[in-house]
Amino acid sequence: MEFSLSYVFIAITLIVVIMVAKTATVVPQQSAYVIEYLGKYSRTLLAGFHILLPFFERIAYRHSLKEIALDIAEQVCITRDNVQVAVDGILYMQVLDPHLASYGITNYGFAIMQLAQTTLRSEIGKIELDRTFEARGTINSNVVSELDKASAPWGVKVLRYEIKNITPPRDILQAMEKQMRAEREKRAVILASEGERDAKINAAEGDKQRVIKQSEANKQRQINEAEGQAAAILAVASATAEGLRQVGIALSDRGGIEAMQLRIGEEYVKQFGNLAQAGTTLIVPANLTDLASIVTMATSIARKVPNVPPPAAAPPAIK
Repeated sequence: MEFSLSYVFIAITLIVVIMVAKTATVVPQQSAYVIEYLGKYSRTLLAGFHILLPFFERIAYRHSLKEIALDIAEQVCITRDNVQVAVDGILYMQVLDPHLASYGITNYGFAIMQLAQTTLRSEIGKIELDRTFEARGTINSNVVSELDKASAPWGVKVLRYEIKNITPPRDILQAMEKQMRAEREKRAVILASEGERDAKINAAEGDKQRVIKQSEANKQRQINEAEGQAAAILAVASATAEGLRQVGIALSDRGGIEAMQLRIGEEYVKQFGNLAQAGTTLIVPANLTDLASIVTMATSIARKVPNVPPPAAAPPAIK
């Protein structure tokens, strides 16, 4: 009898241990378990040790609260200018409400992937091919905004969406390469022409400055020459005036008139000799040899000069 009781006790102990093992649950960090009581939602278990009611409660759903990355498969999209491009991307999301994620939709991951593809096709169809590469940030933001609105009732938060590759058809790529090459050649030609234009402008500006400097130098040279000539004329005039003044002073002294008459006579004879040597044929006045009359005329002119007194006595005429 005691032997049978011991077997019963052991059996009961094993049953209790099995039941405890089946009902005891340890939830890992950043995880959440959804518990159902007789097929109905009961509660959500977070990280830690928990005991479930045997035969009544069970773990219906297990969710990770970590950020999840979903690879969006490549798909063909049509741009606004009717060009087909293959686009793929990656989506980042996180479960915020395990209850809604369990009962709001059957498979939130599949639903979000399909919604991301349709939203991406819609956004690509709004822009031209040339702007798809530079408008990635705008496309990503619009996709995240649309997905976040749709996934809010599912307890899921869409954090980011990134386009990985945009692949146009081969013929479009060749056309884009030709366009890019033509654009580079155009820029090269423009830069070369601008460089040539700037060189010509610089050369013309240099010639202009050289002509200006040369004209200024000529102007300054002419000014200097004119000033020099003016100074020379002024000096000659001053010297002439001084000479005439001295002559006048000399004529006013005693014996000045006689000296003037002698000088006139000598100069007359000298110039007449030079005139005779200049040619063989001469036309001379009748009184050319009358030296006395010429000296008398010069003396009368000298007497008309102001501040020159007449001589005391006229010398006898020289014949």
